[in-house]
Amino acid sequence: MNYWLVKSEPVKYAWEKFVKDKKTFWDGVRNYQARNNLQAMKAGDLVLFYHSNEGMCVVGIAKVITEAYPDPTIDDPRWVAVDLAPVEALKHSVTLEQIKADERLANIALIRQSRLSVMPLTNTEFDRILEMGS
Repeated sequence: MNYWLVKSEPVKYAWEKFVKDKKTFWDGVRNYQARNNLQAMKAGDLVLFYHSNEGMCVVGIAKVITEAYPDPTIDDPRWVAVDLAPVEALKHSVTLEQIKADERLANIALIRQSRLSVMPLTNTEFDRILEMGS
């Protein structure tokens, strides 16, 4: 199993809307590195859902339910989407400041590549954020 983090601006697609929808397709990625990360996702992989710009915190856990397929919002075969379903909200949101302050998360892509919208996490990083959010 692999672990990931996806970012969404809450004004565009918030965790609460995701939970209400019960699943969504993750589309609109137009960065090659983020696209490659979407392509690497496998069904069953776990994903942290991060509110970007407003809030700037990890708020929940999702899972990949459908692997990469052509992004239905654009007629260009280079871009892909995946389907995600919510698993559960974190008991406590984990802020970017908390992540930056934790030396065990010093190499996390969220800090090193802050503009990337879809990024891999190590098992240790994923578990540490869950621990912080419990």
